[in-house]
Amino acid sequence: MSESCDAVVVGAGPTGLACGIELNKRGVKTVLLEKGCVVNSLYNYPTHMTFFTTPELLEIGDIPMTSLNEKPNRTEALKYYRRVAEHYKLDIRQYERVERIAGTDNTFQVFSTDRLGCAHIYQARKLVLATGYYDVPNLLNVPGEELDKVQHYYKEAHPYYNHDVAVIGAKNSAAIAALELWWTGARVTLIHRGAGISDRVKYWIRPNIENRIKNGEIAAYFHSRVAEIRPDSIRVETPQGEVTLKNDFVFALIGYRPDLEFLNSTGITLEPETQRPRTNPETLESECPGVYLAGVIVAGMHTNEIFIENGRLHGRLIAESIAARL
Repeated sequence: MSESCDAVVVGAGPTGLACGIELNKRGVKTVLLEKGCVVNSLYNYPTHMTFFTTPELLEIGDIPMTSLNEKPNRTEALKYYRRVAEHYKLDIRQYERVERIAGTDNTFQVFSTDRLGCAHIYQARKLVLATGYYDVPNLLNVPGEELDKVQHYYKEAHPYYNHDVAVIGAKNSAAIAALELWWTGARVTLIHRGAGISDRVKYWIRPNIENRIKNGEIAAYFHSRVAEIRPDSIRVETPQGEVTLKNDFVFALIGYRPDLEFLNSTGITLEPETQRPRTNPETLESECPGVYLAGVIVAGMHTNEIFIENGRLHGRLIAESIAARL
């Protein structure tokens, strides 16, 4: 099936939604393609997560965000972004994965496949890539990582009560998961290649996890790495030698990365050291004419430079440039 539009936005996270809103405001017929659900990355956050920021910094489309507390939680954010998408009547095609992009400025072709396996082709004059990074987890690259018991996202602790659980990593996601799993009655071991809990862990979480480790309530292996994952155990290389630990589940929470392969496939080159794509800072147009980049992918591997708070502002820059050129 083929159809035409002025612009295709790849990704329907907060930044992609902001781009769609700003384009629609300027009369640019826009289709948003999302391989998961709307704001899929936020959906994958822990069930009971609270944002570190305040509601107004998550707002898009000039629609206020309300919260019962000073800082919104995941459920409130999901409800807010659904409401915004419905208010602006955004044309979002959920569960539709972009397979490849062809053509050039003003004559792009976007090839996608929906959840039923049906192929689609979109003829578009401009493209906006807002694919984020949370959907592509960093891998351990060790034997056994493909086992069903290995997960790269943490949702909630209840299913792991009275089980032996390994948490790999030592940043916010890993620290929160380790604590919640321990509170829920799991036997938790934290494994990290570094010297200790990351300095970037939120100030109210770090002392808690460090005290649990100090008291022996959560076992921890630092300067260590998982060498193999087995159905009922894991092998861990430590400074004192290799140990084998009884294990039921593994949470490999070692971070996420932008889908750089997808960017490369569109013809966008990346700076070797930072993996940062080249963009015009005033319009966010890439080196490929007609292709714009929005959100965290603008920062390459420096994903801590762009969050929802500043990525949401990319929509206006991009929409003004596209509208002027159309």
